[in-house]
Amino acid sequence: MTVLLWSFGALLTGFLLDLVFGDPYNFPHIVRWMGSLIAALEKFLRRTLPATARGESAGGFILVCVVILLCAGVPFAALFLCYRVLPPVGYILESFLCWQLLAQKSLKTESMKVYYSLRNGDIEDARNRVSMIVGRDTSALDRDGITRAAVETVAENASDGVTAPLVFIMLGSAALGCLYKAVNTMDSMVGYKNETYIRFGRAAAKTDDAINFIPSRLCALLMAVSTHLLRFDGKGAFRVWRRDRRKHASPNSAQTESVCAGALGIRLAGPAVYFGRTHDKPFIGDDTRPIQASDIVNANKLMVCTGFLTLFLASLFRLGVILLAAL
Repeated sequence: MTVLLWSFGALLTGFLLDLVFGDPYNFPHIVRWMGSLIAALEKFLRRTLPATARGESAGGFILVCVVILLCAGVPFAALFLCYRVLPPVGYILESFLCWQLLAQKSLKTESMKVYYSLRNGDIEDARNRVSMIVGRDTSALDRDGITRAAVETVAENASDGVTAPLVFIMLGSAALGCLYKAVNTMDSMVGYKNETYIRFGRAAAKTDDAINFIPSRLCALLMAVSTHLLRFDGKGAFRVWRRDRRKHASPNSAQTESVCAGALGIRLAGPAVYFGRTHDKPFIGDDTRPIQASDIVNANKLMVCTGFLTLFLASLFRLGVILLAAL
């Protein structure tokens, strides 16, 4: 009972810390540590296993297993020990982890830098800013392409960076949140369908698809609710979501992008360049009006509102668990 209260407090504290401080530059961050671990393991596995289709597939599977074991096991053991010996220390540690697992403030800050550059007419700076938050080639993007890329990453990462971590923290403390973040980081590093990672990254990509299946859809529904609260086009959001939510190679990414596109009355996605190759992705949403820099601001409003709604649901769930434990 006491541990449940401390852990619930850590969830709220972590959310508040992220809301206020985001991810300070040059500050130790658990996701960077995860990235270093993944890179080191990839290098070791590629050097150790044969460079065949079977060897690469096996290496990718081993990578997923080891990363999950370490990135979830170590935080779980640390939190278990701290809460068992001295609960306030467990609260401090879990608050710190929850803070680092969430990315609402940093996502808003970095995407708004793109907005300010566009507003000031500095296309080159906006192109450079957006390259820091998207995986595509941005060198040839025009003003509309830059804006579209920024809006898309805010919409997609409303799930990856806010709702999904909160859901996993809600269900199993920061340790389960670390598991989610480790899988998500692996997917962003090796989950590409190119010559280098088509086999090695398959296990990471499929695992990421699986663990994001429910959170992405929950995020889409909460974003649709946010659309009504913020007085955007709620009917349009639901209509486009129903029609376009599967228009992505990933089964999850278009869930929130389609809601955002419908809410703002714009068209997202379409052809994009990755690693020098153009991918002919389908469009999401209706081209009812030209996309504008202010759509980045509105996408952030949707993301923040969705984050608070997720926190509200997570709080209700945790309070329910605490009340049941008290009976």
